[in-house]
Amino acid sequence: MPLALLALAIGAFGIGTTEFVIMGLLPEVAADFGVSIPTAGFLVTGYALGVVIGAPLMTVLGTKVSRKRMLMVLMGLFIVGNVLSAVAPVFGVMLAGRVVASLAHGAFFGIGSVVAADLVAPQKKAGAIAMMFTGLTVANVVGVPLGTFVGQSAGWRATFLVVAGLGVLGLLGVAKLVPEQPRPEGVRLRHEIAAFRNVQVLLAMAMTVLGFGGVFAAITYITPMMTEVTGFADSSVTWLLVLFGLGMVGGNLIGGRFADRALMPLLYVSLGALSLVLALFTLTAHNPVTAAITIVLIGALGFATVPPLQKRVLDQAAGAPTLASAVNIGAFNLGNALAAWLGGMVIAAGFGYTAPNWVGAALAASALALAVLAQILERRSPGTGQVVAASAPEAVVVPAGRH
Repeated sequence: MPLALLALAIGAFGIGTTEFVIMGLLPEVAADFGVSIPTAGFLVTGYALGVVIGAPLMTVLGTKVSRKRMLMVLMGLFIVGNVLSAVAPVFGVMLAGRVVASLAHGAFFGIGSVVAADLVAPQKKAGAIAMMFTGLTVANVVGVPLGTFVGQSAGWRATFLVVAGLGVLGLLGVAKLVPEQPRPEGVRLRHEIAAFRNVQVLLAMAMTVLGFGGVFAAITYITPMMTEVTGFADSSVTWLLVLFGLGMVGGNLIGGRFADRALMPLLYVSLGALSLVLALFTLTAHNPVTAAITIVLIGALGFATVPPLQKRVLDQAAGAPTLASAVNIGAFNLGNALAAWLGGMVIAAGFGYTAPNWVGAALAASALALAVLAQILERRSPGTGQVVAASAPEAVVVPAGRH
């Protein structure tokens, strides 16, 4: 694998850390600004919405420059956002810093996926994408616990300064290691948008929303579930999240390894198994050992879907993949927000802290159904191709079998 992937992974590590570390620092942030925990929770919601909006917005703005230069701009935006959060005098400025940082998230992973795939041979594309996403998964194992520790020991502002430093490393890595890739001739915004006319691209994005949403339906409420139902101490939740992160790392590597060989079978297995494991979590959550094992499996199965879904979007969008790739990253965050909302509804309805697991199982099963539908449609219409960019005024459709 090229060294340029290391630079992308470092950037992904910083982005993953800043996204999730706030969850462990909410009490400190809330106390410092004199706001309630629910109000501080807007720092999580605001970031997620910023990703959804920023992914297409920043990608569209980046169509006029080279991908390497846009990656550098995005890392600069990430640095500014985290520094702003670190020095924020009032809560509103802190929220603004979170939103600024989030604007870089979707476009970085979207454009980074395209760059990573272009750096390697066709049969290694999913592995290259997985290598970049390893930075995101490792962030949950190392970055988030370490950032939480730093924040609790030296103050939460120190955490965001450290994360900004990671952004500087990522920026320097992109500048030094990522080769210059000129903007492809003939690629225009209308060609990028044309990819969304392909039903297979839309189905892959819907699978992303529902499949990863299934994971977050359970993980969002992991703290009350593990303390109230399983009987873990509050201090144990951090280590349970580390287990979840380890599962994500393993699943990401497995997904990257097998997506290049058997993409759709991998999605069938991972989504089907994820649905089953989430359903069983309502039972295994009552025992500390089985609960811990299940958390690892949820992380592994959930993230095993990421490389194949991202690669499928790239494949189906073909020569106009950048916007579709970035929007698919936003779809992950949309799934997170949707799942958290649905999980909260069933808890509020009085079904208990394990009820979100059933929601997650239903979402993952729905993603599996869409995967089957996508395969059926593909077999019925083998001549339906991917939308590719062209120098002509309009995008053209090229039969899939001719790539």
